[in-house]
Amino acid sequence: MKSNIVLVVKGFIMGIANVIPGVSGGTLALTLGIYEKFITAISHFFSNLKENIKFLIPIAIGMVLAIITMSSLITECFEKFPVPTSTFFMGLVIGGVPLLTAKVKGKKEVKQVSSYIIMALTFSLVLFLALAPSIFGDTGDVKLNLTFGSLLILFFIGIIASATMVIPGVSGSLVLMLLGFYFPILKTIKSFLKFNNFMRDFIILAVFGIGVLVGIVLVAKLIEYLLKKFETKTYFGVIGFILASIIAIPISVNNELGSFVLSFVPVLVGLVTMAIGIFIGFKLGEK
Repeated sequence: MKSNIVLVVKGFIMGIANVIPGVSGGTLALTLGIYEKFITAISHFFSNLKENIKFLIPIAIGMVLAIITMSSLITECFEKFPVPTSTFFMGLVIGGVPLLTAKVKGKKEVKQVSSYIIMALTFSLVLFLALAPSIFGDTGDVKLNLTFGSLLILFFIGIIASATMVIPGVSGSLVLMLLGFYFPILKTIKSFLKFNNFMRDFIILAVFGIGVLVGIVLVAKLIEYLLKKFETKTYFGVIGFILASIIAIPISVNNELGSFVLSFVPVLVGLVTMAIGIFIGFKLGEK
């Protein structure tokens, strides 16, 4: 029972992360110590069905609860308290860094230049995604409808978004925002929960959801292969993702909300919330 509650909490944190542009659910899965098992359970779901269901169901429950109950609250926290909220999520990521560095400690690839080139490339990719709205400007939101072409595009958008949700350090929500689908999908979820346009919203979310599931399975298999064949170098790439995501979180929040003024009290509270985030991330990563 205790282990299931811990998994629900971890799934809850992942669910919150996947709603917030700039925060990666994959990053937090990794720093919370469940990433490899999560990938394996998805990639080989039918190989050990009972154990995989037992592991994935609590995580799924936590994620769904987070999306339903916390998306509006977290968005409001970012709008009203951007510094403390950003630093809390930065702390969660930082708290999991020791878990990652332990994965490569003592390995021969630590001395290879190629490992650091991989880390630099993944670091640069995440920063580019975070800075893209400032570089290219607002792409504008798309309109979701029930035409075949629109649904087909939505299916592939689901695949792309889920892929970035699974890859540590890359924010699926941020990618959706860059593509103009973030707010339309959020609005559709809210409308669906209120039963405003039930059938229309259901079809749109079902097509998007199928794309998400397909993307998760495909990327899970790819990452599992990389971890099996190039474990240490893959972790160097992941460390690059993670380190950049610490910087990307405040950049993405700033892009979304506009420049916010730093003053003594918000910074002081931010340091406290960061410390809390580090502690929670470190402790959950141990379990």
